[in-house]
Amino acid sequence: MDSLIRRLQAFRLGENESSPDDSHKSESGKGTMLAQKLISTGTLGAANRGRLLQALYDIGASSRADLARVTGVTRGTIGGIVQPLLDQGVLAEGEVIPPNETGGKPATKLWFSKDARPICAVLLLHDRVSACLVSLEGEVYAQHAVDFPKNVANSADAFRIISTCVEKAVAFGKPILGIGVAVAGMINTETGTIVTVSLAPFLDGFPLETELNKRFGVTVCVDQDTRALLVGDRWFGQGRGRRNFASVYIGETLGGALYLDGHLYRGPAGAGGEIGHTTVDIKGRMCQCGRRGCWETIASSKWLRTEAKVRRLPRPLSLDVSRLLTLADKDVPGARELIRDYTFNIAVGLANLQQFMAPNFIVIHGDIVRGGGPILRLIQESFHDLVFHRPGDDIALAFGDGECLAALRGAASLLLSELLNFVI
Repeated sequence: MDSLIRRLQAFRLGENESSPDDSHKSESGKGTMLAQKLISTGTLGAANRGRLLQALYDIGASSRADLARVTGVTRGTIGGIVQPLLDQGVLAEGEVIPPNETGGKPATKLWFSKDARPICAVLLLHDRVSACLVSLEGEVYAQHAVDFPKNVANSADAFRIISTCVEKAVAFGKPILGIGVAVAGMINTETGTIVTVSLAPFLDGFPLETELNKRFGVTVCVDQDTRALLVGDRWFGQGRGRRNFASVYIGETLGGALYLDGHLYRGPAGAGGEIGHTTVDIKGRMCQCGRRGCWETIASSKWLRTEAKVRRLPRPLSLDVSRLLTLADKDVPGARELIRDYTFNIAVGLANLQQFMAPNFIVIHGDIVRGGGPILRLIQESFHDLVFHRPGDDIALAFGDGECLAALRGAASLLLSELLNFVI
C-alpha cells in the first residue's frame, strides 16, 4: 500500500498545470486571467483515473462496460485504468452480473475496496476538535473528540490537543492516505492557514496544514467547514452526480457553499461563503460581526432561543427546534407562532441565494435538521412563495445528514478530491 500513496501523489497535477475542465485561473486573487494550460502526457493518465473514479462515485458499483459507456471510451481503456487500481487495493471486484439474453460473459461490478487505506477526517470548532477515519466508501469509524480547556491561550497548546486527537483516530487501524480538516472559521486555502475562528483567537493565523504535514508526514487539506459539507454532499450525499447545487449550514452560525457547473466555488484565497452575513434588514439587530441586519440575526439557533425567552416559552435557553416542535404539539402558547416565524426567516435567506445564483437544489445542514420533515415542509412552503419559477425548473430543498457526520465526511472528501485528482 505504500506504493499506492506514492502513485496517487504522483498522479496529481503539477502546480503549473491546470485540470482539463479549468477554463481560467485567477493569479493570486488579483483578477489576472490566464489562458488554459494543456495537460502534459505525464499527467493525462492521472486526469483519466480521476474522471473514472468520479464516474464510479456518481453511478455506484458498476461493471467495466457500464463505465465505458458513461465515460465514452472503450472497454479496453477502462481495463487499463482499472487494473492498477485493483492491484493497489483501491478498487475490488464485487457482485457478478449474469449475461443478458444475447449471451456473452458474465461481468463483475467494481467498487472501492474495504481494505483500502482510510482518510483521517478532522472537524475543528472554536471549543472542540473531532477526528475519525473515513473509508473510501464513506463509512465513518474510530471517532474521537475532545473539548478545548477554558484556559487554552496559545496555538501551541491547541495544536497539541488537535494532534493528540488525530493520533487516537489513526492508531485504530491501517495507515492513512492523508488528513482532511474542516474548520469553522475563515481559511486561506492557498496556504492552509487559519485566518480566524470566532471565539478562538488562539487559532488565528495558525498554519494548520503545514504543522499537520510535519507531524504526520501525509498530504493534508484544510478548508472552511461549510465548503467541506458541500464536497461531502458531492461525493457521499445528495449532491452526488449533480452539476449545480448549494449546501447551507444553519445552526449557531450560518454559512453556505456553491457547486456551479461541476466545480466548487471559492473566492480568492478561499474567501466567500459568509451567507449568514448578507443583509436582510438594513435597520435590523446588531450582529456579532459588528454589522446590522445580517441573516444570522434572524435565523440562527441563538435567535431562536432569544425569541423563546421573549415569548415566555419554557426553558428557552436550552430550546432547539426539536423541542419547539414538541411544545407546539402540546399547544404551548407561542410555540406554533415561533415555528412559523423561524421557518419563514430561514426561507428568506435561502430564497435570496436561489434568486441570485440559481443552484436549484439546496442541501441544508446543522441544528435545523433536528426538526425533520415537519420543519422542512414549512421552510419549503415559504421558500417557494419567495422565489421565481422558470418553465422547466425543478427547485428543491433537502435536509442533509447529521451535523457532525456530514462535516467529517466532508473533511475526508476534501482530501479525497486532492489525492485522487478529482475535479472539483
